[in-house]
Amino acid sequence: MPETKLSVKTDEDGVRRCWWAVGDALYREYHDTEWGFPVDDDRRLFEKICLEGFQAGLSWITILRKRENFRRAFAEFDFQQVARFNHRSVERLVRDAGIVRHQGKIESTINNACRALEMVDEFGSLAAFFWQFEPPTAGAPKTLVAHTPESHALSKALKRRGWSFVGPTTMYALMQAMGLVNDHLARCPARSQVTAARRAFRRPT
Repeated sequence: MPETKLSVKTDEDGVRRCWWAVGDALYREYHDTEWGFPVDDDRRLFEKICLEGFQAGLSWITILRKRENFRRAFAEFDFQQVARFNHRSVERLVRDAGIVRHQGKIESTINNACRALEMVDEFGSLAAFFWQFEPPTAGAPKTLVAHTPESHALSKALKRRGWSFVGPTTMYALMQAMGLVNDHLARCPARSQVTAARRAFRRPT
């Protein structure tokens, strides 16, 4: 996709933020407290990878507005429970107006829960697997990119293990959200907060 120049904007509350987070309270909260902060909690990682899959073709704000419904529908993204969902579960979820009713993405979430259990057996945790793909430290982004060599590598590794809806663009969005990279802009106050959090973060092994 073409690269796009990025900017920091002053929001209605007087705080400067990355351009995409301006103008909506949910986006502001997500930007200020979640996006880019490092995560090693397996349930949160599983939730994010599933929601990124549901987001494909939609805006992220649509997913944020439905996130509590998704959590209710998918057992708070406890992948041990989701792995036990069956065809009746799929039928129930396809009728659930509170989530994105895409049968393929629903079935993918159940499949990926099964693959997550296998990954925990292999690596000890999801976090230990995902943090292997942390790229070398980079400066603040100046252009918008859709994917990177690391997100391609992560996507291929997941696909080899049977995961679905894990393309390189989706995986780069996951890496941004879960703190594997710090893509807050240079003049965004959250960048220094994320930098400090990443510096203090103990990478899982």
